[in-house]
Amino acid sequence: MKIAIASGKGGTGKTTVATNLAMAFSKQGRQIELLDCDVEEPNCHIFVKPEFESSRPITIPVPLVDNEKCTHCGICTEVCQYSAILCLKGPVMVFEELCHGCGGCMQFCPAKAITEHQKEVGIVETGRAHTFRFLHGKLNIGQVLAPAVIKGVKAAADNSEIILIDAPPGTSCSVIETIRDTDLVVLVTEPTPFGLNDLKLAVDMTRALRLPFAVVINRCDIGDNAVKQYCTAENIKIILEIPDDRRIARTYSRGEIASTCFSEYADMFSDLAERVINQMTSRELFG
Repeated sequence: MKIAIASGKGGTGKTTVATNLAMAFSKQGRQIELLDCDVEEPNCHIFVKPEFESSRPITIPVPLVDNEKCTHCGICTEVCQYSAILCLKGPVMVFEELCHGCGGCMQFCPAKAITEHQKEVGIVETGRAHTFRFLHGKLNIGQVLAPAVIKGVKAAADNSEIILIDAPPGTSCSVIETIRDTDLVVLVTEPTPFGLNDLKLAVDMTRALRLPFAVVINRCDIGDNAVKQYCTAENIKIILEIPDDRRIARTYSRGEIASTCFSEYADMFSDLAERVINQMTSRELFG
């Protein structure tokens, strides 16, 4: 069972929901893994404080051109959809920062002048936190291929009962790579005009991917009722409303998890965990 925690924008409380829900599942004795796929800015480790046991690099194949074999036919340039290889009169130019590692240029080169070498774009670290397994990815500075690192994080997951995934914010290709094969997407938003605008984008994305989803409203007692009205009109389930509690902000600033500090939040996220499991096992899907 794969559950992704996503949001249309950053700062809505996605990591707060992911880490608290992980603790709730763990306290129920379920076998879970927490994956932080926000590889550009991973921060779940700040709160769950894992002991890392292993680290491995994530690489992508990039072209290596033998200019002595090259006939300068230009097919590689025509094939590449990312303008990562340019065939001019001189040596063929390869822009590794633009390459997505698809291998098309090598496949279609009639002179077999192109081979591949591996380029490191990030790492995946694995460890234990509390009673569950924890994984996160880190995209190398200056690299742009976050989806490759996200694939690496997801590939390193075990076959646990529940895989809980903290997705990147927004609706980019990184988010799509994170959530595309999940069983449920929990969209975290806030009751503000910006929150509503970005929630609509996230809803359109999950519906385009035909994924079941539900909404959590964080800081539910600020702003207005526009988010609730939108969810009602679109028949979207709101499965949790979290108040604008200064105590949560304080625990967050100290790198602590609210449900481990306050019993009412332990109960709140325990109820959320049960609700998610019961409705998914009964095939009463969201969205």
